[in-house]
Amino acid sequence: MKILCLHSNYIKVEPAKKAVKNADEIKKKLLESKEALVIFTAVEESDEKNPKEVLKGVVKEIVDVFDQVKAKEIVIYPYVHLTKNPSSPTFAKKVLDEIVDELSKEYAVKKAPFGWYKSFEISVKGHPLAELSREIKGEGEKIPEALQKEKKLKSEWMVLEPDGKENFLKVDDGNISGFDFSKYPRFEKLVKYEISKNRIVDKEPPHIKLMRKMEIADYENASDPGNFKFFPKGRLIKSLIEDWVTTNMVKSGAMEVETPIMYDYEHPALKNYLNRFPARQYTIKTPNKKVFLRFAACFGQFLILHNANISYRNLPMSLYELTKYSFRVEQRGELAGLRRLRTFTMPDCHAICKDIDQAKEEMLRRFDIAKKIQDGLNLTNDLELAIRVVKDFYEENKDFVKELVRKWGRPALIELWEEKFFYFVLKYEWNFVDALDKAACLTTDQIDVENSKRYDIKFTDKDNKEKYPLILHLSPSGAIERVMYALLEKAYMESQDKKNPTFPLWLSPTQVRFCPVNDSFIDYCEKLVDVLEKENIRADVDDRSESVQRKIRDAEVEWIPFIVVVGEKEKKSGKLAVRFRETGEVKEMSVEELANLIKNETKDYPFKPLPLPRLLSKRPKFVG
Repeated sequence: MKILCLHSNYIKVEPAKKAVKNADEIKKKLLESKEALVIFTAVEESDEKNPKEVLKGVVKEIVDVFDQVKAKEIVIYPYVHLTKNPSSPTFAKKVLDEIVDELSKEYAVKKAPFGWYKSFEISVKGHPLAELSREIKGEGEKIPEALQKEKKLKSEWMVLEPDGKENFLKVDDGNISGFDFSKYPRFEKLVKYEISKNRIVDKEPPHIKLMRKMEIADYENASDPGNFKFFPKGRLIKSLIEDWVTTNMVKSGAMEVETPIMYDYEHPALKNYLNRFPARQYTIKTPNKKVFLRFAACFGQFLILHNANISYRNLPMSLYELTKYSFRVEQRGELAGLRRLRTFTMPDCHAICKDIDQAKEEMLRRFDIAKKIQDGLNLTNDLELAIRVVKDFYEENKDFVKELVRKWGRPALIELWEEKFFYFVLKYEWNFVDALDKAACLTTDQIDVENSKRYDIKFTDKDNKEKYPLILHLSPSGAIERVMYALLEKAYMESQDKKNPTFPLWLSPTQVRFCPVNDSFIDYCEKLVDVLEKENIRADVDDRSESVQRKIRDAEVEWIPFIVVVGEKEKKSGKLAVRFRETGEVKEMSVEELANLIKNETKDYPFKPLPLPRLLSKRPKFVG
């Protein structure tokens, strides 16, 4: 919470118009006070985690200043403009009322009306204590060292080409020179975004309207910001992506585990790691201790590895978990639909390796696994590579970094650090650049040189001596919700290019939509659905009393890949005129031929049945 303390000769406040729904009700139009300590206050989002501690701290600060300046009364003035990260109005009003109540026990206190546009006139005294600013944070509001260091991080930037050519970049007043971006416009957007380090989203990303319009997901206002609800179609898409990632990781040799979502805040190894990871944490008071909610699977997997008996013969060895859920207290200005949340599903795979050569070899292998996963999501060609690496490590392992870029096949952005700030010496990221030119990391892997010692993870080497391994941190797809964001943003951008946006066929909630020309053909359409369901194909029937044109239009809005109008001709001949959404073509085929086409395109992908009733007339409306 931020406060500005002004010892004033007088203050006059006149409310003009309500600014928020829960504004104070007022009786007097004019508030006046003489010889007052005026406290301009801004309740912040971070205060919501520990309101009691903040309240206690603010009251103490106000009383200390009041006793020093010898004012006659205190005026609490709500002034949200002191902060860039305000709390919710409901929370702010509650906190300010509690501050007034607490101070009123011993002091004369007035409060300017909350939630109003106000005009005010103030005369501030001229002594040294007349103007003081304070910032009060509750216990647990410590910002990790890594986040503080990240703000001070100085980087050298370079574009590395697949042939190994290094192009060092110069940044002058926002202009970037040193590489010809003319053939790589999307890559240029990534470079500008990363160098600017501006993560604030000041405009609503297009995918938010799409996710609501298509009834995939929506904000849950009854929860904390950055927490979402997923409707049946969204839950289907999310669960299929989860299965796709997990299946590929387990097939690659990773051993799947499950670990707790909360950990002891005072655990020595965990607490130390918290400060080495650039993320803000949720903290909770349990009946027994103070805990934090995990932001990845690191904690649980490291503790498993700490207790394991590991030989060099076991290495490289991988543990994998699909974390339902991970938590990070992202700042409000950075929250943006499914792109950046506070609660998310993170596939997390840690590999322990005996030395740097094995770590590099394993990272290259995992690079290919991640590519297969992103290929299946139709996203690989929409991603851009960035590598963040300590300068010394880059110079010693330049061939390895160049091999990563060669495998990528396109130029990559390299951020060179003078020294090691975090627990890793190299981290690569596959970034998606959205319609607002904001980048979001999907796939990422890191070479961790600290945590085996921090968690006392050891293996027995050939010489029968215990040694500390290196650890790789791979998220093969990135957060599942962020994958969904990328798919929706990609579809939006395709629509802007006059293309028909689609999901990958295996992810489409409905793969085939039958549109009977009238009610007499509904039963026949259901029989066609029966045929497709036996082949693990999701199909439904638009049995509503709407025109055929309306049914087709609504199917297009839902991005249904195959639309079939069914009438007397189709019923008699058994031949269906199938409309292909992606190309706009119409092809004649039997239901069996359609089934074979879909089976071939979705082979080796996970399947789940239709998430909604097969008849559209039976479906509820979840949004709007």
